[in-house]
Amino acid sequence: MASRRKASVSNVGQVSAVPKNRILHGDCLAELAKLPSASVDLVFADPPYNLQLAGDLLRPNDSRVDGVDQAWDKFASFAAYDKFSQSWLAECRRVLKPDGALWVIGSYHNIFRVGVTLQDLGFWIQNDVIWRKANPMPNFRGKRFTNAHETLIWAGRDQKSKVTFNYEAMKAFNDDLQMRSDWLLPICSGPERLKDDGGRKAHPTQKPEALLHRIILSSSNPGDVVLDPFFGTGTTGAVAKRLGRTWIGIERDKDYVAAAQERIDRVQPLSLTAIETTKSKRSEPRVAFGQIIELGILEPGSKLWDERGRVWAEVRADGTLALTTKAGQAHQGTGVGHGSIHRLGAEVQGKTACNGWTFWHFEADGALKPIDVLREQAKRQLGLVPA
Repeated sequence: MASRRKASVSNVGQVSAVPKNRILHGDCLAELAKLPSASVDLVFADPPYNLQLAGDLLRPNDSRVDGVDQAWDKFASFAAYDKFSQSWLAECRRVLKPDGALWVIGSYHNIFRVGVTLQDLGFWIQNDVIWRKANPMPNFRGKRFTNAHETLIWAGRDQKSKVTFNYEAMKAFNDDLQMRSDWLLPICSGPERLKDDGGRKAHPTQKPEALLHRIILSSSNPGDVVLDPFFGTGTTGAVAKRLGRTWIGIERDKDYVAAAQERIDRVQPLSLTAIETTKSKRSEPRVAFGQIIELGILEPGSKLWDERGRVWAEVRADGTLALTTKAGQAHQGTGVGHGSIHRLGAEVQGKTACNGWTFWHFEADGALKPIDVLREQAKRQLGLVPA
């Protein structure tokens, strides 16, 4: 890979500030030690798996499988691997901000050992996620199940960390269904797979950009600092740049550094509007239904309906609703027949809970609209959002 241009790297002296959008060329422990404490929002780590390969892996036709046999994946013992994991994870925890989080990926060879170390160091596990490979490598020897997945652990810096989770964005991403912890994604292949000058894989374990897209989108915000201490050929940096995040990579192999820098230089960041993240309703300023009445947006005595106009209720001055009959009389059924927008909405549906903001509708311009839209008007009047 000598023909690749020289990358922009740094490995001289102590780093006094966060080295934004740069690859630090050197050992991960030495370079992590130079980073300021509490300076990183998110870490994605793809450490050595310690695969313990004893020899070549052959296909049925005796051709050799291009596996991982580099020196960086070899450790003298499990104890040596555990010591290494403890060292780099401790440094990652130090550089994380109080509400920062870490993702680490592995296989059955290492992920359980890494998980123990995470908890011993004080990380707080949010989820384990299964990356189910759409096109896994087959098991040629027929002596075990095909290894068709890898495991990711997502953890906050500690138990009190209020980690970023863009729930609404991920739900919208998943066709308005809660995203589950099993992700079906293809392995890195085709044009995305980087090749060296001889046409061989530039890196044996290059991760697909789709995987990093989901991780970065779900657990960081535009402008956040994303660190990858095992940068390889720069998948994390490429996706972070595209999504408007600041990135830092650490990599000790100069050929990987060059390949990563060349790759990231080709990436075009998305526009600010394209990377804007859907915010959770819970993060928005709270407006009570009673304030809608106080502000005169809805008057006492106004009528509200369900979406189909089959059930209606009258708005009271105290912010409650009273169910009415077709004749306009107060409801005399076996239920309570009055209550908050949520309680009454649940009662008329025979449910234990209801989001009254989306269940109840008011009439405007000859159509029924959810009262949820009135909250934006109230926020503007209350000065909670720009007018």
